Amino acid sequence: MSILAFAEQRNGAFRKSGFEVASEAKRLADKLGTSAAALVVGSGIEKMAAELGKYGITKIYVIDDAGLDKYSTEGYTQAIEEAVKKEKATIILMPASAMGRDLGPRVAGRLKAGLATDVTHFDTDGGKLTVTRPVMAGKAFQKIAIKTAHQVISLRPNVFRAQENPVQANVEKLSIAIKPARVKVKDMVVESGKKIELTEADIIVSGGRGLKAPEHWEMIVKLADALGAAHGASRAVVDAGWRSHEEQVGQTGKTVSPQLYIAVGISGAIQHLAGMSSSKYIVAINSDAEAPIFKISDYGIVGDLFEVLPELTKQAAQMKGK
Repeated sequence: MSILAFAEQRNGAFRKSGFEVASEAKRLADKLGTSAAALVVGSGIEKMAAELGKYGITKIYVIDDAGLDKYSTEGYTQAIEEAVKKEKATIILMPASAMGRDLGPRVAGRLKAGLATDVTHFDTDGGKLTVTRPVMAGKAFQKIAIKTAHQVISLRPNVFRAQENPVQANVEKLSIAIKPARVKVKDMVVESGKKIELTEADIIVSGGRGLKAPEHWEMIVKLADALGAAHGASRAVVDAGWRSHEEQVGQTGKTVSPQLYIAVGISGAIQHLAGMSSSKYIVAINSDAEAPIFKISDYGIVGDLFEVLPELTKQAAQMKGK
């Protein structure tokens, strides 16, 4: 038995979730009495691989190929399959990110492996691995024991802590012949400016229909900036065309688990709760005292958001300036 952690990187930099997966692979390996290795895939990424040694990973595989410059399901699946064979890994961990959600099922299919997605907890009683994942929009939890020879497991971002445990890492480059992809990415359009990725943010400020009009969205942005936070949106806001789908939090959007989630003018429909109910602390601001969002909130403010937000932003900016 061995554990292989797929450490996601974008544009030559590890994602926060990549460090979380590497850290959890090491912790899990220690509990199961086995070893953990990591895999980095891409183009021009060989030099950055050793950084994973800070998280207790002593063996790091690198598949560095010009054909992997842009993500492709086929190419990355082939890369993981080759690393699994090299390491003789039986447990494959990856983040439940946009990439991981696409990659996990394909890797599981290729390896004829059981698949558990969006996992939030591991149990290792008696040397047997059991995973826990939320189901039914977070209202229940499912425990799974995978019985196939290989296990593919994706970890919900921001749930598992990336803990530094520096060791000397051995980086090994694997040379494989990447098969030409049937679908080629010719260009990627990336939004300009520095933006915090929703799924990796420690603090998120989300806005809903209570803002009444798209021109009021700047209030969400100002509070997010004052807190060093990302900003998200409810489905109603996205459907109305106020914000892009990449900012949507909920069952048909992104699932987030920040330390602090501030819901502004969001009623708390079950579809929205499915995407943010695992946040550590939830603060709701709504003029309707009967809004469902208050039932799961740790703190609630019943009031006019047009009065509350400016004052909250002012206080946050003052605290940040201290």
